[in-house]
Amino acid sequence: MSASEGQPDDPTLDDLYEQLEALEETVDTADERTEVRRTRRLVHRLSHNAVVGKVITQFTRKDKAEAFVGSVVIGMPMLVEDGVFEIGRFLAAHPLAFLANLAMAVGLVVGILYVADFREVQIHNPYFGVVPRRPVWVCGIAFATAAGLMTLWGRIAWDEPWVNLCQVSVVFTAMALGGSLGDILPGES
Repeated sequence: MSASEGQPDDPTLDDLYEQLEALEETVDTADERTEVRRTRRLVHRLSHNAVVGKVITQFTRKDKAEAFVGSVVIGMPMLVEDGVFEIGRFLAAHPLAFLANLAMAVGLVVGILYVADFREVQIHNPYFGVVPRRPVWVCGIAFATAAGLMTLWGRIAWDEPWVNLCQVSVVFTAMALGGSLGDILPGES
């Protein structure tokens, strides 16, 4: 069937099933029909797979938990790395670098969630009609996790709030990356 015969611009699984049915009717041998049927079964299995073809629209408690786990898994090495303190002190002495680091972290999160083609993630019910909820939560969870674990493990004492905030921002950058991957890769509840 040619594109000029009324095919929609965005084909669906139903369109694929129809094409396979039409193909099955036109093939000549039993082997070809068997191959078309196998292809139909494969498409059916893939279409019912939780990952393939699923559009992520909501941000549930399960997604928040996945973002937390992703933050911890990716950020854990940063929590025990002493280089975090040197980088944090540098950022504290260079506020523009601190802001650039935060912008990079948020950009990574938005890029992974919406630009990289891991999954189709749609924006629904944004804050103030503009700010998407998912990156706000992923970044918030990553920052709270970084600050909480660094404080809990005695890595920072908050005796130098600005420097400590900059140090937390270094761990936050890694945790935000992990949180966004942890959120979208397993899927949505």
